[in-house]
Amino acid sequence: MDKKVSELVGMSTEGALLISETTIAEEMAQLGVNDLTKATIRELVRLANNLEKRTGVEFIHMEMGVPGLEPSHIGAEAEIKALKEGVARKYPPVEGIPELKEEMARFVKNFIGVDVAPECCLPCVGSMQGGMASFLLVNRLKKDRDRVLFIDPGFPVQKSQLKLLGMEYDTFDAYSYRGAKLGEKIESYLKQGRTSAILYSNPNNPSWICLTEDELKELARLSEQYDVPLIEDLAYFAMDFRKDLSHPGVPPYQASVAQYTNNWIMLISSSKAFSYAGQRIGCIVVNNSLFQREFPDLLRCFPSSKLGRALVYGAMYGLSSGVAGSVQHGFAALLKAANEGKYDFVADVREYGRRAKIMKELFLKHGFELVYDADGDLPLADGFYFTVRYPKLDGNGLLHYLLCFGISAISLGSTGSEHAEGLRACVSQITEKQLSELGGRLASFDEAVSAILKTK
Repeated sequence: MDKKVSELVGMSTEGALLISETTIAEEMAQLGVNDLTKATIRELVRLANNLEKRTGVEFIHMEMGVPGLEPSHIGAEAEIKALKEGVARKYPPVEGIPELKEEMARFVKNFIGVDVAPECCLPCVGSMQGGMASFLLVNRLKKDRDRVLFIDPGFPVQKSQLKLLGMEYDTFDAYSYRGAKLGEKIESYLKQGRTSAILYSNPNNPSWICLTEDELKELARLSEQYDVPLIEDLAYFAMDFRKDLSHPGVPPYQASVAQYTNNWIMLISSSKAFSYAGQRIGCIVVNNSLFQREFPDLLRCFPSSKLGRALVYGAMYGLSSGVAGSVQHGFAALLKAANEGKYDFVADVREYGRRAKIMKELFLKHGFELVYDADGDLPLADGFYFTVRYPKLDGNGLLHYLLCFGISAISLGSTGSEHAEGLRACVSQITEKQLSELGGRLASFDEAVSAILKTK
């Protein structure tokens, strides 16, 4: 950055900085952060929190993807009941309590339209643990296949997990490879013969793109042709609000590759769709035939060559020995209510779509552009995330200037996106009061940064 914002806004009330650049620089130095685009989500959260505490400026937090809605009382009441009945006195079964396994199987049938056996539904300590267990498994299925392929942009921590495990991965940004190009790009990796699995999220974190039916069909075809399992991260289940996915057993369903192949593993989270993040529970769901399939190479690391047994009694047992019993009862109750049509979980989370629509309009009004904006011919849904950039600013400059006005976000560069000039905005923590405040801060930002760019 050639000039400081403060040199250009002067004493203007509208353009005055909320936080000085000197203060930001000092706090960044304290955290050891030199480049905001390379900072982790947690580091950016801490930086914003430190600035907030030091200056008294209430931040508009868009960096952390945490739920911002109250959870249903259904889960809490079921947990309390289970605790009162003594569930805490014994270890939970590592494969999950029967009630949860049965309700998850029903949930997959009701909201995806796919049959799965309760045996193949395994509770995990959030989808993050589900991802870790999946990585431990897929990279040992065949000794010559040791690289996960990510359809990016994606959740940065999943790549960090592979690094922790000493495992490799490949990645590409789907931005330029939608439609028929997507299959061609994926096949270029599969032909190398080292891909152990393909992972993607749907809707996607951070871009909020959703793979189309044609793209899912092509993924299924390639998965079967090259015998590479698909890991489908459904952390934002049924949150593509362009369709009403709220009615159990009635189409349309959550889009899934499971409708076109048997070669899949799903990660289903309670955190966002059920606003149950604090309880750290999700489920790994594996196709019936894949669950029973034998992979002799698994015996190098696991007690069984059968994928399902290796997953349960190898990966999951070694990671946590099971999910807390009361939490399993809480999640089972939420699923049961959803399956019976007594709890419309989608109705609650539509609030995120409302906020996103307002926030997008504010950003666009004040000089920003959307980065990821469509699935084929369809504009993206308004949802939990959206992506923006400001013309002629790189990612580091954009994040820096936003901090001057009490706004925090994360760089798309940290998510595997080729568009490092952009950022991910999460809507979940934005209050009604802050929706009004955001417009004024973006107006001040636009005024200041426009002045800077005119002088260059």
